[in-house]
Amino acid sequence: MSTSTLYNGRDPRELPAYGVADAARILDVPSATLRSWVAGRTYPRQDGVGSFEPIITPADPQGIRLSFYNLVEAHVLRALRTTHAVPLRQIRPAIAFAERSLGIRRLLLSEELLTAGGDLFIEHLEHLVNLSKSGQLFVKQLLAAYLRRVERDDHAIPVRLYPFVSIASEPDSRAVVIDPRVSFGRPTVSGSGILTSVLVQRIDAGESVAALAEDYGLREGQINAAVLFERAA
Repeated sequence: MSTSTLYNGRDPRELPAYGVADAARILDVPSATLRSWVAGRTYPRQDGVGSFEPIITPADPQGIRLSFYNLVEAHVLRALRTTHAVPLRQIRPAIAFAERSLGIRRLLLSEELLTAGGDLFIEHLEHLVNLSKSGQLFVKQLLAAYLRRVERDDHAIPVRLYPFVSIASEPDSRAVVIDPRVSFGRPTVSGSGILTSVLVQRIDAGESVAALAEDYGLREGQINAAVLFERAA
C-alpha cells in the first residue's frame, strides 16, 4: 500500500496524530506546559482573570491534537524556554516580528532560525528581554543544537525529528526518531521502524537485551537507548 493511499492523499506531517500527553512525553515537556502552548489558559489576576493565548496552532484545535509539524514547533519552543531568560510573553511578539518582517508563516518550523531570520528574531528578543551579548550567543547556540535534531528534505521542510533520549545521553545522539511516515509517527529505533515501546514491553516481560538485539538485528546500545528514552519520557 502506498503512502498516499495509507493517508488518503494527505501529508502525514500535517495530520493530528498526537494527544497532548503523548506529545509531551515525546518532547519531555510537562503536559500542562504543552497544553498552554497549544490551547492557551486562563490565570487569576488582581483585577480578575487573565488569559494566555496559544503560541502554536494545533492541527486539531477542537480535540487539541498535534501534528508532526506541531511537534517540531514545540521542540524549538522548548529550546527557547530552556534558557529561562526568555519569557513566553516576549517570545510571542518576537516570533510575530520576525514572521512579519521576513514573510515566514511559521517561524518555529523554518530553517531561517539558523540564518538571517534567527539573527533578526534574537535581535528583537534583545530589545524585549534585555539579553546580554553572551545571552544572545547562548540562545542562538541552543537553537542550533535543537534544530540539528530536525531533519529536512531538499526543500528545507521538516521530515524527521530526533528527540533527546535522556539528559545524560550524547547531545547529538540520534538513537530514536519520529518519522510521520513510519509506524504512524510513533517513536522508533532509528533506521529500523521498531517501536521503542515494544522493546520496553518485552524487557519488562523478562526478556534480555541480548535476546532482543538478536531478534531484531539491533545493537544492544540501540535497545538501551530505546529504554532510556521510554523511561525518561
